[in-house]
Amino acid sequence: MNTKPSRPLFEWGKRTYIMGILNITPDSFSGDGLLNMPNVINQAVAQARQFVSDGADILDIGGESTRPGSTPITLEEELARVIPVVEAVRQAVNVPISVDTYRAAVARAALEAGADWVNDVWGLRMDPEMAAVVAEFDCPVVIMHNRSKPKNVAQEKRLGGRYVGIEYADLIADITRELQASIDLALKAGVRREHIIIDPGIGFGKTVDQNVRLINELYKFRALGCPILVGTSRKSFIGYTLDLPPQERVEGTAATVAIAIDRGADIVRVHDVRAMVRVARMTDRIVRGLPLQTTG
Repeated sequence: MNTKPSRPLFEWGKRTYIMGILNITPDSFSGDGLLNMPNVINQAVAQARQFVSDGADILDIGGESTRPGSTPITLEEELARVIPVVEAVRQAVNVPISVDTYRAAVARAALEAGADWVNDVWGLRMDPEMAAVVAEFDCPVVIMHNRSKPKNVAQEKRLGGRYVGIEYADLIADITRELQASIDLALKAGVRREHIIIDPGIGFGKTVDQNVRLINELYKFRALGCPILVGTSRKSFIGYTLDLPPQERVEGTAATVAIAIDRGADIVRVHDVRAMVRVARMTDRIVRGLPLQTTG
């Protein structure tokens, strides 16, 4: 295991942290996938530097689209997309790098290449080796709730895919129970509790109305005793609410970010870093009583 240089420490509850999204894909729902661009590594490094300059605290690098109805890629494809970018971005910035993957082999390779966190959209449940890798590298892990199934996806050309017909006996209680099961998997494998971050999985196996309710009742997940990450950026529930395509969802995203912070989010995962840093700072000023910002 590589010995990494120290990264900034996180003081949960003091302020909201911003995770900037680097999509190394050709088919991101948000339209920001970098894979089809020339010199993808240089593009990724430039975007990473810009995000850090704009105020990102963490960078999340992913090589497989998770949009509703997306086509899975092979392990070899994911490694080829992600690892060179992790290596290059690691040399360019000194903020924590998260690798967005549900595959243990990709997580291991990324951590060896310089990543600091794992962000698993399947909550350690898709790959039985993932929890052990996280424990071995003694790294933070984002455990996300996910009930995505292709059969529940409805596509609309302008607004993208959304989930329909998803049923929960009790939305908050069911998600809480399933997140707790993933937390237990992590602890059993030797992951330190202080390294566990939870994500209720907005947009993953939830209808538009269910996503809206999750944001409004986010504070209920505090009962799990872990920092909370929320990823609402440009997602289809915003598009279907406002009847807007992904590139026109910044204001809707801003509203969800502000409300999520008020309801207890510790990290917000976003595409539009500069704008959402400003939203978070203003919301923190109101919600947490932080001092005035004199720069930025």
